Formats: sequence, C-alpha cells, structure tokens
Amino acid sequence: MSRSNWVLLGFLAIAAFFLLTEHRAHVLGLLPFLLLLACPLLHLFHHRGHGGHSKAPPSEEETK
Repeated sequence: MSRSNWVLLGFLAIAAFFLLTEHRAHVLGLLPFLLLLACPLLHLFHHRGHGGHSKAPPSEEETK
C-alpha cells in the first residue's frame, strides 16, 4: 500500500471514531426502530426460503 492509502485509512478511522462518539445518542435512539424494522424483514426473508405453505406432505428427501 502506498503512503497516501495509509493516510486515507487513518483519516477515515479518526473520522469514524468521532462520528460514533459524538452521535452515540442518535444511533442508540434508533435501535428500537431498527428492531421493529427487523421483524418484518426477517419474516419476509424467512418465508422465502422454505417453499411456501403447500398442503402436500414432505417427500423423503426433504425430511432428511
């Protein structure tokens, strides 16, 4: 890595540190809303993976 890349990474690390420390109250205030948002998203992605709600009995390959 070149010297300019190291300087950029250092600047980004310092900027991230100060953003997190100065805006901690805002970020922590959003956590309840993020949990509420996660519920429908997890439900949506969970139901996509198991093939729907068919009434057919599972085959032998699916039960293994």
